[in-house]
Amino acid sequence: MSRTAKIERATKETSIVVELNLDGTGVGNISTGIPFYDHMLDQIARHGGFDLTVKAVGDLHIDTHHTVEDVAIAVGEAFRQAAGDRAGVRRFSSGMYPLDEALVAIALDLSGRPFIHWEVPLPESLPLGEPAFDPQLAEHAISSFATSANITLHVTLIRGRNVHHIIEAAFKGLGRSLRDAVRIEGTGVPSTKGVLA
Repeated sequence: MSRTAKIERATKETSIVVELNLDGTGVGNISTGIPFYDHMLDQIARHGGFDLTVKAVGDLHIDTHHTVEDVAIAVGEAFRQAAGDRAGVRRFSSGMYPLDEALVAIALDLSGRPFIHWEVPLPESLPLGEPAFDPQLAEHAISSFATSANITLHVTLIRGRNVHHIIEAAFKGLGRSLRDAVRIEGTGVPSTKGVLA
């Protein structure tokens, strides 16, 4: 069965098309108009082993917030749709992910019940890239994705000083953890209820 999805989302603030293949080769084709965010989404594709295409046009003349949020929601919807009933998946995944001095712990469950715990205090930093990506948007992006994807996700900063490194470790870790959780190991839905919801 093909684990793919295509999501189109249009509001007064953004127009977005997302295509996702959970059984891809780690190829990202990302264009949001926010280079740092493109780089982070590419980390999810690359380390998740997903093929991910994102084409987004947003009201960047106002702020990057709307585009970051709406893209995260659309990618989460695509993930939820592509994962289907999640039959046979490993379901749980966790790990610790370093990037130089930064170390981030990720634990997730493809539970069908959205819950996010984000414990990633960021050092003060200037916005990243141009147009500017406010580092505080990293939490909003990952939380919006997890809520839309219907997963339980815990993200904890163990240590780190460089904001770019901390955020990138979180996105890389999320990609790798998703890759492990969606891996097919059996045939049935991994729940005593018979359904993940």
